[in-house]
Amino acid sequence: MVGCSRRAFLKIGTVFLSTGLVPATGWSALLPDSSSRSLAFFNTHTGEKLAARYFKNGTYCPDAMKRINRILRDHRTGDIEAIDTRLMDLLYSVRQRLGSDAPFHIISGYRSPQTNARLRKQSSGVAKFSYHILGRAIDIRLPGCDTGKLRHACLELRIGGVGYYPRSDFVHVDTGDFRNWRG
Repeated sequence: MVGCSRRAFLKIGTVFLSTGLVPATGWSALLPDSSSRSLAFFNTHTGEKLAARYFKNGTYCPDAMKRINRILRDHRTGDIEAIDTRLMDLLYSVRQRLGSDAPFHIISGYRSPQTNARLRKQSSGVAKFSYHILGRAIDIRLPGCDTGKLRHACLELRIGGVGYYPRSDFVHVDTGDFRNWRG
């Protein structure tokens, strides 16, 4: 590598190796600020707001994650599921890339299997085995940011799934394999 010390090369190699062995740790290591990470949300269905520091001093904050799990709950049933910390890191990276402090507007976070089945009957755009059921997906808007620009920022990261729904004005992101589509 040109302009890369042996130490830097080994550090980069360790990060990529850890991504395969311990995914959440690997994703975290790719983030520019590893000491503290915060996110803000607005649930468009319930009107709830949350600003939370979910990561501090090298670890995820259980209380903050509990509050995040609640605001991202299935608003139709009230069911709460643990949200993948990698999803929070993905959103944090998107926010950093866009230079925004605005709260993410939640269109859909966790979905119970029952809600997902009901939505699937109403729309062909709902996957049978959706990452929403696993707490690994979120549909979002970001105030002050065109959803096309939001989609582009998500795609640039090349992490997880990125779905673009311009007619409904939201972007889907998840922690599955990298792929993208337009709905």
